[in-house]
Amino acid sequence: MNEDGSIGVFLVDDQALVRAGFRMVLDAEPGMTVLGEASDGQEAVESLGLQRADVVLMDVRMPRLDGVEATRQICARPDAPAVLVLTTFDLDEYAFAALKAGAAGFLLKDAGPSDLLAAIRTVHAGDAVVAPSTTRRLIDRFSEHLPDGEAPTPDDRLGLLTDREREVLVAVGQGLTNTEIASALFVAEATVKTHIGRILAKLGLRDRVQMVVLAYETGLVRVTGT
Repeated sequence: MNEDGSIGVFLVDDQALVRAGFRMVLDAEPGMTVLGEASDGQEAVESLGLQRADVVLMDVRMPRLDGVEATRQICARPDAPAVLVLTTFDLDEYAFAALKAGAAGFLLKDAGPSDLLAAIRTVHAGDAVVAPSTTRRLIDRFSEHLPDGEAPTPDDRLGLLTDREREVLVAVGQGLTNTEIASALFVAEATVKTHIGRILAKLGLRDRVQMVVLAYETGLVRVTGT
């Protein structure tokens, strides 16, 4: 957060008109400041190495360095900003890879101003920008475009989880809310939140989105219809 208390946003998109549109919305919003912008991933990585931002709006398809690799490099840094992937939804099959790289979620390029502002505030607060069920539907959609999309990937970290924590991980991967998980497992919602916190800590995951990705990758949750 900037010295004036505003959320610092960095824009990354190879289309100047898209960046201008986002900047227009953000400049008019109290409590948000556009710190800079880049026209490709390489420029973004270099610029964000010299200045800090709270949230990065990251396009996926760009010249020189795409948004997936730029997201991976940025999120690997200490105190990394939250990255929102800009996607056209029906075309960007790389969005799943961006989630794996550390992105906090998706933002549709045609999102309205209120959705854009809400998404920025959500990830700045440390939460995922899309509902778990929406994330899973997107993963189901994108997985068929990935070379290893259908093959479960073993992960030794799952052995760190208790049986109950594994159940919670599966439920999160299935798109259930905390309330729904509590009802299904006959526990208090506060208990579910505790389990999720422990899962994130044990597995070194950033947020609920990455829990869904892991459950999907490891085969704990299968692709819809399989």
